[in-house]
Amino acid sequence: MTAYDARLGLYIAGQWLGAEGRETQPVRNPATGETLADLPLANAADLDAALAAADRGFRAWRATAPDARAAVLIRTAQLLRERGDRLARIATLEQGKILAEAKGEVAFAAQLLEFHAGEAQRIYGRVLQRPAGTRSLVLHQPVGPVAAFCAWNFPIMNVVRKIAPALAAGCSIVIKPSEETAGSAVEVLRCFQDAGLPSDVAQCVFGVPDMVSRRLLASPVTRKLSFTGSVPVGKHLAKLAADTMMATTMELGGHGPVLVFDDCDLEKTLDTLVAHKFRNAGQVCVAPTRFHVQEGIYDAFAHGFAERTKRLRVGDGLRAETQMGPMANPRRPEAIAAMVADARGHGARVLAGGETDRGGNGHENGSEGGFFFSPTVLADVPLEALAMNEEPFGPIALLRPFATVDDAIEQANRLPFGLAAYCFTENGRRQNLLGDSIEAGMVAINSVRLSWPDSPFGGVKDSGHGSEDGPEGVAAHLVTKTIHMM
Repeated sequence: MTAYDARLGLYIAGQWLGAEGRETQPVRNPATGETLADLPLANAADLDAALAAADRGFRAWRATAPDARAAVLIRTAQLLRERGDRLARIATLEQGKILAEAKGEVAFAAQLLEFHAGEAQRIYGRVLQRPAGTRSLVLHQPVGPVAAFCAWNFPIMNVVRKIAPALAAGCSIVIKPSEETAGSAVEVLRCFQDAGLPSDVAQCVFGVPDMVSRRLLASPVTRKLSFTGSVPVGKHLAKLAADTMMATTMELGGHGPVLVFDDCDLEKTLDTLVAHKFRNAGQVCVAPTRFHVQEGIYDAFAHGFAERTKRLRVGDGLRAETQMGPMANPRRPEAIAAMVADARGHGARVLAGGETDRGGNGHENGSEGGFFFSPTVLADVPLEALAMNEEPFGPIALLRPFATVDDAIEQANRLPFGLAAYCFTENGRRQNLLGDSIEAGMVAINSVRLSWPDSPFGGVKDSGHGSEDGPEGVAAHLVTKTIHMM
């Protein structure tokens, strides 16, 4: 099956609404450039209807027993797994990632749902010590209807990551996924619907981003904003949210530093980092990007990284032999090409790639209109280069040498971003120092995995605030109330 069979629409008050009387936007296959389907866009009346439904849904859902909330989440996880192959194929067709990565995304989304099902039943308060005949209670209650906005790079997981903690906490939600990957989001919402989620609890809308965000965030119905996306857009939405003092969780961009020390297992480190760098064509907010390598192993690291990169097979994500798919839209190859040209102009050396790649490293993939860029390794990249200061969000590895531990930490903390960082060293004392000193919400040491259902996911500084996943993700959808009784 290669057909794109997602059934696109808006989901409002339990009804799927099509293109009748609405503007539409094409959903495109980034491997070929062809249009897959036309997506209906919400108008102002649609958004008001979604808000009204969310208001009704919150009043009912907050009163729903925790085990009943959990049952819906568990059944949704089951449906995701049952429909996993189809969901993964839709995600690959509209986003471009290789099919194996899309299947992994479905599996992780199901794990998130199951974890949050448990958390729905673990929302505790406490009783404070008071004199006899009096009592003080601390309660945690759902904050209210949530407006959530998703990025396109993980079209299945990002939707679940927004909806699952909101539902576990007892909130309703209006979610606006990316219009570029609408099919994945729609099919996830169908899983929630078929799992028995009441119709007013979750709404799914698409539309002109600025119009949708202003309408949802200006409404007194909305009590929380949850956003995943770029730093500039996140700051803009945070200003809108401030007008009604709503709670916010902001998972914004990063520029992941990688500190590689001369005592690491070099070959294992290279194998791990090359695979992780080019996952999803580098379109990952926690992607390793700035590789700071200790001087004694810098040349060997650069050579090994480039040689492994050159062997990667680029092509349509549906093909079994493909190791890296296209970029998600035509804007991304243009942006990456500009960064490469700027870095070269500042004196960086291109060790691998560096150009658009229609044919996939010389491999025929039938994607003449696709949005490809070759996996790229740049060495000796000056700090003045654009790519060293702005998030590339693409298949570029930026290499620089360092001398001392202090130098490495200084470089890791140089930018205003603070989402993810990676360190490779066998020295235990150094591992502790790096974990304490690096300014990031998440630090991986001799590893690249940062996402687990039970651990908080989020950043510091310009990379945002608040956490998703883990108990912290549910707590972010709760407000604290203290009750004093005499």
